Amino acid sequence: MALEVDLVAPDRTVWRGEARMVTAPAADGQMGILRGHSPVLAVLREGQVLIRPVSGEPFEARVTGGFLSVDSDVVTIVADAVEVGGSPAQA
Repeated sequence: MALEVDLVAPDRTVWRGEARMVTAPAADGQMGILRGHSPVLAVLREGQVLIRPVSGEPFEARVTGGFLSVDSDVVTIVADAVEVGGSPAQA
């Protein structure tokens, strides 16, 4: 089993798939999420989101804020703006 992860910007889905781990910059500090994590809703601050997929290379993106939701091994990250490799996606 794995985490089902969606990272979305206002205008597009940035990353979707299965992951072993997600880290994100919550307002209260860096948050790490593994399978079986308790349900949570957190406000994000500016920083790096790191997704370690079940297979393949880690995916890293910079977010400017937003929120993160975890429930039943489903992680949803809704970012105000996302930058991947110098390419911003924002409203």
